[in-house]
Amino acid sequence: MTTWDLTHIYKNHDDFENAIKTIVSLRDQLVTFKGKLNDEKTFLEYMKLEKELSYHLGKAYHYASMSSDLNKKDINKAQDYGKMAMLAQSISEALSFESPEIINIGKETIFSFIDNNEELEEYRFGFEKLFRQEEHVLSADKEQLLSYFGSLSNQGSELYSALSVADSNPVTITLSDKTKVNVSQGNWRNLIEKATKQSDRKKIFEAIFSYYDKHKTTYAQIYNTVMFSAEAERKARNHSSILSSFLFNNNIPEEVFLNLISVASTENKAVKKYNKIRKKYLNLSTYHTYDRFIELASSNKEYSYEEGKELFFKSIEHFPADFQEKAHEVLSDGYVDVYEQPGKRSGAYSTGGGSDIHPYILLNYSSSLDDVFTLAHEAGHSIHTLYSMENQKEALRHYTIFVAEIASTFNEHNLLDYLLNSGKLSKNEKIMLLQKSIDGIISTFYRQTLFAEYEYKVSKLVEQGQPLNHDVLSKIMIDLYKNYYGIDIEKEKVKQYVWAYIPHLFYTPFYVYQYATSFSASLKLYEDVKNNVEGAFERYTGLLKSGGSKYPVEQAKLAGVDFLNKETYLSVTRRMEILVDELEKLLSE
Repeated sequence: MTTWDLTHIYKNHDDFENAIKTIVSLRDQLVTFKGKLNDEKTFLEYMKLEKELSYHLGKAYHYASMSSDLNKKDINKAQDYGKMAMLAQSISEALSFESPEIINIGKETIFSFIDNNEELEEYRFGFEKLFRQEEHVLSADKEQLLSYFGSLSNQGSELYSALSVADSNPVTITLSDKTKVNVSQGNWRNLIEKATKQSDRKKIFEAIFSYYDKHKTTYAQIYNTVMFSAEAERKARNHSSILSSFLFNNNIPEEVFLNLISVASTENKAVKKYNKIRKKYLNLSTYHTYDRFIELASSNKEYSYEEGKELFFKSIEHFPADFQEKAHEVLSDGYVDVYEQPGKRSGAYSTGGGSDIHPYILLNYSSSLDDVFTLAHEAGHSIHTLYSMENQKEALRHYTIFVAEIASTFNEHNLLDYLLNSGKLSKNEKIMLLQKSIDGIISTFYRQTLFAEYEYKVSKLVEQGQPLNHDVLSKIMIDLYKNYYGIDIEKEKVKQYVWAYIPHLFYTPFYVYQYATSFSASLKLYEDVKNNVEGAFERYTGLLKSGGSKYPVEQAKLAGVDFLNKETYLSVTRRMEILVDELEKLLSE
């Protein structure tokens, strides 16, 4: 089976509708506790009901969201998802009294309730975080007022999804050999990889990015909505900056973010050298961003989904049995939706864990080597989720985005080494995998940091009250591409609108930098495992098992990674320099 089996969540749609009724009933019961949480017995009863509500809400929300992602063109599925979004918003409004009331009761009293009731222990860390946020939590009436605007604050991402997915359709183009192809969000990169002529690559690229050019004013206004919503929240909660408002909840020092930008934006000579090597080796008079997909050593080899799974499984055979068993479990039938379909959400992700939902993986598999790595990447997320589910209670299972990408990129490092060390590689295959490794560092470390710096620069404009438009946004991106890559994207007709292409900027602001921090951490952890450092794998799985039970910077430090030290990031840039030099040598032989 290569499609999701959502009957693992609900057997049928009637069960989903019944769950909504249960959620509404629990919400209405919880509202009656307002003003009564200072009594220990009442507090305990409230937390039990809230746990039940969270369980049913998470389950129903996942079901609706995942069903919709399988076909964004399905109006009924969209309606279910919209219904859940509205229900979640109503719960946020109804229970907006909770945080102010608990803070008003006081830390000493709340923690005495926890000390006296073992079943409340799983909430201790959550309440520690809440009391740390005390200065940013408003009075009950103000929290309720803010909650009324919750659905509006999400409209930017909803509008982006509607414009980029629901209203988007494949574009038919004619290549230089008169072949007609349908270009979609799911296949355009694979088509470019196979295009031997730069003119065809340009045509394929523009088939996708011309959509962002055509709608650039709308995309800019949507992003304006996203960022000014973040600014309104920042002001309302008295944070010093938009950046700090996104870092505060997980206790991530701004120094972590700024150190990353400092290193990636200055230690990028190897990136520019790599682009020059590619330009020369590919015999191009000009080098464009869409040329980055071309393999330096050609191969038409494709990997079926089953072959991709087998490669991944073989790559982890030297890891402990428990890890291997989890890898097989997360890729078992019914839990992976493999192939692109009309209306299906683009990209890939892993979801689940909460509400006892087994992790599910969404792919848009098209048989390229990149797809094999994506499979390993998403399996890493799901393995992380299984470890967390097994070792943490519900309230502590949800690991942060900050550490989420460690497990996924750890798998990629390992798969790459497995292929490089297979002993069966020709010179061309070595070139391909060196390129794969270098491209991985560029896309995960440099590219994501570039987008993080873009968000940071935009946030500073917003804090100054400067409205955003497509010219402003494109100018920032043009300058960043020159600095990071040494490429002038103004020479490409539509590349300057890449800011509109990146969903994370609209869905989850200040998310993407964590790909780069996680990549840095996973490389350090993987190198320790590969070099047989005593206890390395146990420390790694210890991080996975810890779920969301500690602040992420602390979790990483316990596993052996210090994010406050620039050396963590410089190790990646040095690795990049070594790989580029090795590739240059191999190409010259």
